Amino acid sequence: MLTTQPHSPPADIAASTSRWAKLWPVALIALAGLAAYHNSFSVPFLFDDEWSIVDNPAIRHLWPVWDALSSKGATGLTTSGRPVLSLTLALNYAMSGMAVWSYHAMNLAIHILAGLTLFGIVRRTLLRPPLQTRFGRHALPLALVVALIWTLHPLQTEAVTYIIQRAESVMGMFYLLTLYGFIRAAESPRPLRWQIATVAACLLGMTTKEVLVTAPMLLLLYDRALLSSRVAGGFQEAWRQRRGLYVGLAATWIPLGLLVASTGGNRGGMFVFNFDAVKSYWLTQCEAITRYVGLSVWPHPLVFEYGPFWVHRAVEVAPYAAVVVLLAGATLVALWRWPAAGFLGAWFFIILAPTSLTPGTTEMIVEHRMYLPLAAVVTLVVMGMHRWMGRYGLAAGLALAVGCGWLTFVRNQDYRSELSLWKDTVAKRPLNGLAQLNYGSALFALGRFREAGEHFAAALRIRPDDAEAENNLGAALAHMGHPQEAIAHYEAALRLKPGYAKADYELGLVLLDVGRAREAGEHLERALRGKPDNAEAENNLGVALARTGRPQEAAAHYEAALRIIPDYAEAEYNLASLLLAAGQTQGAVGHLEQALRLRPGHPDMLNNLAGALLKLGRAEDAIARYEQALRLSPERPDLHNNLGVALAKAGRLDEAIAQFREAIRLKPDYAGAHLALALALSQAGREQEATAQREEGLRLKARLLSAPPSPALPP
Repeated sequence: MLTTQPHSPPADIAASTSRWAKLWPVALIALAGLAAYHNSFSVPFLFDDEWSIVDNPAIRHLWPVWDALSSKGATGLTTSGRPVLSLTLALNYAMSGMAVWSYHAMNLAIHILAGLTLFGIVRRTLLRPPLQTRFGRHALPLALVVALIWTLHPLQTEAVTYIIQRAESVMGMFYLLTLYGFIRAAESPRPLRWQIATVAACLLGMTTKEVLVTAPMLLLLYDRALLSSRVAGGFQEAWRQRRGLYVGLAATWIPLGLLVASTGGNRGGMFVFNFDAVKSYWLTQCEAITRYVGLSVWPHPLVFEYGPFWVHRAVEVAPYAAVVVLLAGATLVALWRWPAAGFLGAWFFIILAPTSLTPGTTEMIVEHRMYLPLAAVVTLVVMGMHRWMGRYGLAAGLALAVGCGWLTFVRNQDYRSELSLWKDTVAKRPLNGLAQLNYGSALFALGRFREAGEHFAAALRIRPDDAEAENNLGAALAHMGHPQEAIAHYEAALRLKPGYAKADYELGLVLLDVGRAREAGEHLERALRGKPDNAEAENNLGVALARTGRPQEAAAHYEAALRIIPDYAEAEYNLASLLLAAGQTQGAVGHLEQALRLRPGHPDMLNNLAGALLKLGRAEDAIARYEQALRLSPERPDLHNNLGVALAKAGRLDEAIAQFREAIRLKPDYAGAHLALALALSQAGREQEATAQREEGLRLKARLLSAPPSPALPP
């Protein structure tokens, strides 16, 4: 890397960098950031966090570090091909597992460091010769106001509070460090170490998010506008003086290209490249850019997820396009006539360019994309306020920063739960099908099935071909007790998305509930083909096979479920029931005892275990289990009857008779209890009472047998 003659920093820099002048702005920015974001530390994992963090095996260990850097086995498109991002998440997992506090603490630390770097960049830039005369005397307070407003601006909440959008803030931090290192290298009498730091920061940023591809171009513009002595020939002079540094920066495009290629070149299908999609997406960006500028100045309403919207005719976006053309034209003019102001316009457009020009499938407007471009808008506003208001502009800027901090604190309240976040999103974008779907899912998780169903239905009206909305509406209807309607929606989901494992699984469960075990088994088998390690599907397929008279196959699936989840109480219980039906009582006892260790206090498991113990001649053990079950469910007549049988076998006839009578009191038409009481009374020598109970039991049994059969269930 070449070393060159430095542009020495102006004397004012040395004069204004006392220890206190260096420390108090740092402390103020850090404390202000903490005050604005302290209520974000308990915000749960949201939306893409589930794929990229909660379900991501690549972040589960730090060693070998290559696994984390390569995102080996990663899930979630946000982390794939972004090794530095993945490594930061692995560090958090090592610190706190799935406890969110450390993730939020790191997000905030990254954001504050970025704010401090921006402070250094603005301060040093205002002390450069082109700007020193006008702004140099107030360089430090102006830089502080810019950094405070940028750090506290509520438009930043998505990049800071939404954990996985750390991708944006880490990239932004490295982008700013690249520019800061570049400035220091230009000023230093020994620039090599700063040149190395600049290239290193650029490389780390490239491996975090692809937006840093624009950094070498932006640094060249900065060089021409603020470092080179001859503006007219600025590009040639910049290249001549810092050729080696630019070559080093350009070299970082090589690993970036390799990382992008490793994701298939389109981040796993997130981008589309056919002509119609590209044209439509570019048209949507006219509204996006206009909205970004508006939110920078007036941050309301902030929306977590805008949802996709495709534009097919240029006339639809004509007002937005006029704004973009005006801003772009002003930037080009300024680059020629007022290079410093032009650089701010270029900063805004160039950093937005990668995401605005690359057509995504769903993300037309995304607020976290403004993380870095916001710095240009804030700087321009603060400089304008200072020019027109003098020292009062600084006071107004500080007041603006305080207001931004308060709005950020308030905005973080919307992130406190998935329910509150999606409720806010639906209120602001009611025609966003994805928001309706996710709000419904949050309601569903709280057991509010009717409300959830209404939002799933709304999602379907907006996006009729949404298989997930069909599936979720089916789940809501099933939980509301409408199985036939649920089945229709599950089947619609599978028509829209054949092989949809979740829909096959949930449809299988509903078919089991309505007695259609054979069809249930078919869907559960398909669900397992789509998701082979689904223990619940293995278990329920076993239930379906058992109900269709295939006990050996059922047992194999129960055992498969237990291999996936060894502590699976339901599979242990179901396997025990099969063994009991096959007469393998001793084997059943072991599985029932294991099921009870996993789910202590389950009355049905206790009842079946007691029955098995009774068959093995262990009457006293059976009595203890029945009594335990009755303490949990004292109003169940079958448990009183079964305890009576065990007591009678143990020779405790008076206690047995009392239990039979209690069963009859709870269920007067319980024929089995009447007959069991008759037998116990006879054994106790009370024949007259026994005869009466026997006759009543036989009468009830005959009435039951003579009753018309229930309508047959569908096969």
